[in-house]
Amino acid sequence: MLNQINPKFFPEGLGTVVPDMFLMDQPKVRIEYHDVDNMHLPLSTTSDLKCIEMRIQRARSMCLGKFSHNIKRPDCFLKMIKNHRLTRAGCEKDVRHFEFEAVSSGIDYEVGDVVELLPCQRPAAVDAFIKRCNLDPESFITVHPREAEIHFLDVSVNASNFPIKLKTFVESTMDVASASPRRYFFEVMSFFATAQHEKERLQYFASPEGRDDLYQYNQKERRTVLEVLEDFPSVQMPFEWLVQLVPPLKTRAFSISSSPSAHPNQVHLTVNIVSWMTPYKRKQTGLCSMWLASLDPQETPDVYIPAWFHKGALPPPPPTLPLILIGPGTGCAPFRGFVEERSMQSRFNSTAPILFFFGCRNEENDFLYREFWNYHSQQGGLLSEEKGGGFYVAFSRDQPQKIYVQDKMRENSKKIWSLLGEGAAIYVAGSSTKMPSDVFSCFEEIISKENGVSRESALRWLRILERAGKYHVEAWS
Repeated sequence: MLNQINPKFFPEGLGTVVPDMFLMDQPKVRIEYHDVDNMHLPLSTTSDLKCIEMRIQRARSMCLGKFSHNIKRPDCFLKMIKNHRLTRAGCEKDVRHFEFEAVSSGIDYEVGDVVELLPCQRPAAVDAFIKRCNLDPESFITVHPREAEIHFLDVSVNASNFPIKLKTFVESTMDVASASPRRYFFEVMSFFATAQHEKERLQYFASPEGRDDLYQYNQKERRTVLEVLEDFPSVQMPFEWLVQLVPPLKTRAFSISSSPSAHPNQVHLTVNIVSWMTPYKRKQTGLCSMWLASLDPQETPDVYIPAWFHKGALPPPPPTLPLILIGPGTGCAPFRGFVEERSMQSRFNSTAPILFFFGCRNEENDFLYREFWNYHSQQGGLLSEEKGGGFYVAFSRDQPQKIYVQDKMRENSKKIWSLLGEGAAIYVAGSSTKMPSDVFSCFEEIISKENGVSRESALRWLRILERAGKYHVEAWS
């Protein structure tokens, strides 16, 4: 059409149209391959912890802003010493209690803190990805920003960007068998597809018209990068594009469920082992939780897990502060640490009371840490009524009418209001669906009822509590 309007648009004829490949952007990274036989490597290839730490740091430092500075070098390495299932065998839910000890530098955390773990990808998946992409796992590489290429022409590789094995880079930075790629991944794939039907399908997925079908194929099914590449076998993407577009291998954050005073040099976690069926009945599992569940401390004693500690949304309370804790399901995790810590404090000083509201589906199936809570709620225990505290459990599925933590809160509204009158702080942890907002609404109701004020006044009272740093929520999906 343009040629008919003005032949000058294509002076050499229509056969000179630019191929698709030249219409692409350049990848944002440049891969440099190194001949390690002719250079001095600063680190040996032994597997000591310091060497592993430096490999992780170097690999993640090359990833051009995909990882924040503070999660490049691990704070320490952890070794699993206990893997215990908390839920009944055969139960729909699989919740584990994991215990770890530090094997490098010491552990430094407080109750309420969070630990991030770098999961290990399945070796078979990493090998399959490398084979599918025709990569050499033993080659040594460095990754540079393409816009800075000119600055590297006459400059030797600096120590912080020293070559590492390609396989190590993939293992440490690229989530090849868990995360789903984004739409732009399909668009770039279309340029490298040599089979016409694959090229057309990928172009359709990348178009506005194909958005809904891409969602059904990719996000709803949680297809991984490896699965997508295997579905389009004619595509051979350059490694530069893969480094740029494959989702980063992210650390997984967990609320710590132990007290460092009760368990020196240890950290405990309460982890729901994630698995689900996709709409097309494909079983998918959580990368980190399933890997942790597979570890046997006796059979895999040499597995060292990179860990980073940081503050969460639940600040450690002073021993004289009364507490109202709401933690259904795995939301009980940080409060196990709170109770352990206060129990240690009570040996030497007087401590304020704790009310704890826990919820689960069935008493026999998923009553997490039953013995622990029962021990501390017995006569004279930290959660006992004798000490001004209380432990209340809602089993939602053990009777025809569902009972939740909010129902137990209403039953004990006078105790809650009394403790709030003593200056108690409220801590809520658990699922980020409806639970936090339902619990907040329940507090509104209790304050309105027990204080004889309107819901609006109760809401203002709670907002003042929030601003005073006495209402804390840590929720996760």
